[in-house]
Amino acid sequence: MPKVSMTVNDKTVSSDIEERTLLVQFLRENLMLTGTHVGCDTSQCGACVVHVNGLAMKSCTLLALQLESQNVTTIEGIAPSAAELHPMQEAFRENHGLQCGFCTPGMIMTAIDIVRRKGNDLDDHTIREELDGNICRCTGYHNIVKSVAAGAKAMAC
Repeated sequence: MPKVSMTVNDKTVSSDIEERTLLVQFLRENLMLTGTHVGCDTSQCGACVVHVNGLAMKSCTLLALQLESQNVTTIEGIAPSAAELHPMQEAFRENHGLQCGFCTPGMIMTAIDIVRRKGNDLDDHTIREELDGNICRCTGYHNIVKSVAAGAKAMAC
């Protein structure tokens, strides 16, 4: 079996894996980082979004071996400390941007990427358009959109 090495949440990790191992499987099964979810197996739902070298990507579409020597950030790695939430996480908490929570990690990772690309002043139309690749089966998206807007503003501080 080949060995893969990468940086995940600022820690260097390596493991022997099967060539067909997807990044989402590597994160969940090898590293026990279970915040990244598998929701559809077809790259439609966005529950598996992580950041690769700072860019949002769906980890169910990437082979772990493709990430050799790359930098991956999961939902577990975005908070500044164990006692403090990332501003986007805090915004989702404060604005009730979740119900069951299954899609929330992918939503938050996508939202952070939206802010990186589009800035801190986001209108509802832009947020809804940018979240098109993330599916929530519980909410009507109103509080998610509100959360992303609040998180974007908080990230400017």
